[in-house]
Amino acid sequence: MALSDHEKKLLAEMEAALEQEDPKLLSTLTGKARTRQSSRALLGLSILGVGLLVLISGLIAQATLVGVVAFLICLAGALLMITNISFNPGSRGVKKPGWSTSLEERWDRRGNES
Repeated sequence: MALSDHEKKLLAEMEAALEQEDPKLLSTLTGKARTRQSSRALLGLSILGVGLLVLISGLIAQATLVGVVAFLICLAGALLMITNISFNPGSRGVKKPGWSTSLEERWDRRGNES
């Protein structure tokens, strides 16, 4: 069943509003950001590998401080691999009304027009 022109327009507006409010969710749903996530996983894996090499060399040299530093490097690599946290210092937690709020307002206006 094909969409009407009005439905296509509403769908495009909803997608644009979603892209403005939560681009990370949109990229997850559409699958566009997979290269960024996979490169982040590869970076975490390489950091983990370097940490393991430093840990082995610290064990061979019997240096406790090197072992502790190597453990921290391994931990950072593992956390980088498994987390999807993006650090954005510009965001202060202030949220503007989202697309769902604007859709609800439009729905209410339509109900009042009838």
